[in-house]
Amino acid sequence: MSDGAAGSPLVREGLDRSLDAVRESLDKERPRLRIEEIGTVLAVGEGVATIAGLKGVRSEELVEFPGRRWGIALNLLPEEIAVVLLDSEGSVEAGDDVRRTGRVMDVPVGESLLGRSIDPLGRPMDGGAPLRAGERRPIEREAPGIMDRAPVTVPLQTLIQVIDALIPIGRGQRELILGDRQTGKTAIALDTMINQREQDVVGIYCAIGQRASSVAAVAAALREAGAMENSVVVVAPGEAPPGLRYVCPYAATTIAEWFMERGRDALIVYDDLTRHARAYRELSLLLRRPPAREAYPGDIFYIHSRLLERSTHLREELGGGSLTALPIIETQAENESAYIPTNLISITDGQIFLSGELFGEAVLPAVDVGRSVSRVGGKTQLPAYREVSGDLRLAYSQYRELEAFARFGTRLDEETRRTLVRGRRVREVLKQGERDPLSVLEQLGLLVAVTEGLFDDVDLSRMGEAKRAVRRAVSDRAHQVGDRIASGTSLTAEGRETLVEVARDAMASLREA
Repeated sequence: MSDGAAGSPLVREGLDRSLDAVRESLDKERPRLRIEEIGTVLAVGEGVATIAGLKGVRSEELVEFPGRRWGIALNLLPEEIAVVLLDSEGSVEAGDDVRRTGRVMDVPVGESLLGRSIDPLGRPMDGGAPLRAGERRPIEREAPGIMDRAPVTVPLQTLIQVIDALIPIGRGQRELILGDRQTGKTAIALDTMINQREQDVVGIYCAIGQRASSVAAVAAALREAGAMENSVVVVAPGEAPPGLRYVCPYAATTIAEWFMERGRDALIVYDDLTRHARAYRELSLLLRRPPAREAYPGDIFYIHSRLLERSTHLREELGGGSLTALPIIETQAENESAYIPTNLISITDGQIFLSGELFGEAVLPAVDVGRSVSRVGGKTQLPAYREVSGDLRLAYSQYRELEAFARFGTRLDEETRRTLVRGRRVREVLKQGERDPLSVLEQLGLLVAVTEGLFDDVDLSRMGEAKRAVRRAVSDRAHQVGDRIASGTSLTAEGRETLVEVARDAMASLREA
């Protein structure tokens, strides 16, 4: 190139642009100073690691071990800290480096979680592709304030007759399910989740310390019923470290809150908080925290209250979404006055008590109506239920007492005998199989039929057949009454007479068959 060409304005301008681009690239690539605090593992065992060197670590901060293994700092002492491991301790050894992350534990949230099974860290448990959620939120969040909450006004229809009629649940309520082992607690919660698929309620199933086979069965049931696409399963299996089991319900609640804050209704099932309390007790004893009653730490009430207080119904200005909680608790010999059950009963807005005696008599769901209560849901119940089942709860409880008395073989007067006959039919009407939802109209048709005495002369062995006949009849011939009931209007005398007439015709056809 000649000197004249090199000195031309166009060439000089091109060189200047190239130099500017080089300077800009150098500025971007200029090394930046990053301060990193690194500690050393002193000892590890039973899901807890002792760390030295992390002077600036904060309480409940997430720390990173080699191989992207995680832990949460809980005990902060002058010379060392105790970290609860969230992964298997087999890969963490004394002498390993530990790094601060500067953040608390968080979990991915968003629509991409629907249909997935994950662990509390957001890692897939269903063999699917890694999650690509655009947002993560801390698992520990403050519950909405009093002024941010709205009254519970909308019913959560479980489509389980004994609950909707006698122990109703509202959207935003916290209703405890308790009972002995193998009495159907998970079955009720799972049926409730499945029955929300037509009501646009997002379901979150939180499995704490469950066997892998049990969780797989729940996921399979949701998938088979077509409810998995609107559900999220958060799993901390029984073989997981106690730290992972401890954080599991908080992570699941954060996922549910994301939907609530976007104006949607969500339902979360904690299965179960007995195992959660035991995991926290195990951690507290390993951390050498002073034990209290039944060796639980002194803050055992607080870990559940701060969890369940996050379930609520938000005001319309905040979107109007709701989060309904169904915590499950396991009792021993139906002792509901034990430490953890009494704590949760005092935190929640009612309880559904499942009786081992009823379960043994094949009365399913085995709900003990006399010991169950809903402190909020009655205000949300459709008016038609209150008009039909207003006295049913008391009458059924009286029947249970009379039945126990009649077992002594004493002579009974005619009125007592009629009460027993009616009570046995009420009990048969309240029986309901798994995956057998009853619509509001079908429930009210059966309740009207039993309160009017239409089943009194039906043999108990044919009650199942009689119930099916009434359900078919009201669904086919009384759908206009059902539309009015679903809209929130009261059951008029005309509507009640229509249901009675339809049920009577169904019973007449059954007798002729």
